[in-house]
Amino acid sequence: MSELHDLIIIGGGPAGLTTGIYSSRSGLDVVLLEKQMPGGQISTSQRVENFPGYSEAITGMELTDKMQEQAKKFGTKIENFNDVTSLKKKDNVLTIKAGDKEFSSYAIIICTGTESATLGIPGEAELKGRGVSYCATCDAAFFKDKRVFVIGGGDSALEESLLLVKFASELYIVHRRDKLRAAKVLQEEAFANKKIKFIWNSNLMEIKGGNKVEKAVLKNNKTGEITEMDVEGIFLYVGNIPNTKWLEGTIELDERGYIKTDVNLETSLKGVFAAGDVRKSQLKQATVAVGEGALAAKMAEKHINEIKKMIKK
Repeated sequence: MSELHDLIIIGGGPAGLTTGIYSSRSGLDVVLLEKQMPGGQISTSQRVENFPGYSEAITGMELTDKMQEQAKKFGTKIENFNDVTSLKKKDNVLTIKAGDKEFSSYAIIICTGTESATLGIPGEAELKGRGVSYCATCDAAFFKDKRVFVIGGGDSALEESLLLVKFASELYIVHRRDKLRAAKVLQEEAFANKKIKFIWNSNLMEIKGGNKVEKAVLKNNKTGEITEMDVEGIFLYVGNIPNTKWLEGTIELDERGYIKTDVNLETSLKGVFAAGDVRKSQLKQATVAVGEGALAAKMAEKHINEIKKMIKK
């Protein structure tokens, strides 16, 4: 038999940690389940410049460490778990299975975020960890004085490029369009850096190498020209995939796998809420995740109190 809690939070990024702060501060019995270290994707960011209250850049790890400390201070219990494999509801109790453990509660808030998308091209999977990476914060130091490619044109691609260029001898940003999608301030900094070069209107088609990355095969999508270039590191920032595979057939998801919710962030299964990047929304930012975490916490608290009143009767 699993222990019964008031609230289970799945995921320890900004949304999950904010939910923990608000819920435990309200006196609820809260357990937060995190697969790895709390922090989520933002914890790998070297510079966070747009989070309110920090006029100077802060690392994602520093920011989420402060959130985690605050959540624990108010009583949130943080536990590590293996992949969640099921979510079931019986009467007013929700039960999830994570590895060989079960956790039950009156409400659940899903904050499982997203993971980096892959291109699925030849050589990508085979050379992952041997020159192919999805995290400059994790791996930049391995590419000191080496030629590096960054694939993508959004905020993540440029933020990570500005970190990587401190180590690399040369850095090329490869983008499939002729202009970037990243914030203007990031673009200006990248364009001003003489070590950063741009390859426009091009797609990465193949990664070649034996025990490590050696060459990148690029295709110009305007001319069709194929180019093969020497390279020692390739960092991919081509989008994200929501961590919701385990929810298929249980709650309503959109065509891309993001969780659908109502205005109160409740999913199609009563008592189950969602917040942060895993939820279908227009903007994926830490500030949005924090706001959604607070709202989800209050809506879940209302639901929990209603159930407790019913039980007392």
